[in-house]
Amino acid sequence: MLPSARLLRGSAGRWTVAALVSAALITPLAAGCSSPSDGSDSSAAKTGSSSSSGSFPATIPTKFGDVTVDKKPTRVLALGWGDAETSLALGTQPVGASDWLAFGGNGVGPWAKGLYKKKPEIIGTLELNYEKIAALRPDLILDTKSSGDSKRYKTLSKIAPTVDVPKDGDAYKTSWQEQIQMIAAALGKKEEGGKLIAGVDKKFAEATKEHPEFKGKTISVGALSGDGYGAYVRGDSRISFAQELGFKNNPEVDAKAKGNFFINVSRENLNLLDADLVVMSPIGVSSKKISGDKLFQAIPAVRKGHSVVLDNQDISQAFATDSALSIGYAIDKTVPLFAKALRD
Repeated sequence: MLPSARLLRGSAGRWTVAALVSAALITPLAAGCSSPSDGSDSSAAKTGSSSSSGSFPATIPTKFGDVTVDKKPTRVLALGWGDAETSLALGTQPVGASDWLAFGGNGVGPWAKGLYKKKPEIIGTLELNYEKIAALRPDLILDTKSSGDSKRYKTLSKIAPTVDVPKDGDAYKTSWQEQIQMIAAALGKKEEGGKLIAGVDKKFAEATKEHPEFKGKTISVGALSGDGYGAYVRGDSRISFAQELGFKNNPEVDAKAKGNFFINVSRENLNLLDADLVVMSPIGVSSKKISGDKLFQAIPAVRKGHSVVLDNQDISQAFATDSALSIGYAIDKTVPLFAKALRD
């Protein structure tokens, strides 16, 4: 598997992006996290019969039914895409975590450097070593942005209470809001979760206020890997990120979704990507494979200069992650690029 995006082959097409991973700057996020909010109206997570935001038992609705956490967890295992970062942002140190983008070290990007006091045990992503997981003696397992596979869930839930994808949720489509709400409830930190969401909302609000020109503009967000070109559809975190900034996803791309959140685009049909703004990421290939492709250059928007190729790995990974920590970094780095491309 490619370390930069962890791709799965699916029956509906060559690509199914398994998850979206980890990136974030503590400094910009911390500045934006001061807005008060108690998170008590969350529909994604509810806390027992008590009104106290940190009370237990805590009950979290998931795809596999309500999961109850009887008491404050002390040994948290974070397996889902972005679950470890969200836990860290809420002040909880996972004893083990998955490293979806093969960062190495503590399994998080440089923007989260220093948040771990002790190195976590790094666990697999798609293929888990359940004996290794059991040996860590977790009292809570987080898998909120993952495959939503029933066999995986059943095996994990025999080890410890497991908070999987949201109720009525889809594989890897858990929003950053849902992820924060579910994890905050499971950790007994709903108030902190509310403040975290308010901070991210504030960052988006500041960006949209500064760039009203984004509103209503169409955007195509795609990628190139060794398997070829593709584009993300509504429901993917990258598109949700762009929508928060005021953009509208390319309707022609959405029309071909057929339940997936990523479609294949042949080189001969790259004009499908034409929009007010085209944003592309390289996955396991050089960015020059995109910018130097004559067929890509022939897309009308690209020809006019209205395109961005995310050739910086940190920015590309932050844009893909959609976690409590990554969004602040992604906003700070991508918004100026988007604005410049629209001006050109």
